[in-house]
Amino acid sequence: MSRLPRTRWGQVEPEVQRAFEAFWKARGNVPNLFRVLAHRPTLFRTFTSHFNAVMGEGTVDVRLKELMAVRVSQLNGCRY
Repeated sequence: MSRLPRTRWGQVEPEVQRAFEAFWKARGNVPNLFRVLAHRPTLFRTFTSHFNAVMGEGTVDVRLKELMAVRVSQLNGCRY
């Protein structure tokens, strides 16, 4: 459980809200990590740029990247 509250839809800066809407359209949700990072829009922008570069289209299929992220979490004992 995060010690910081998650931001709520519609209660963030317009730029962050647009990013939330893009996540919702592409994934059907806004990950909790992004909702917490939205408290600091500068960090949010930096992280989303990195996330998109790593998890976006490329030589490795996006679905395989998602599976790899789940497996790494399992190996690290992440309960989330």
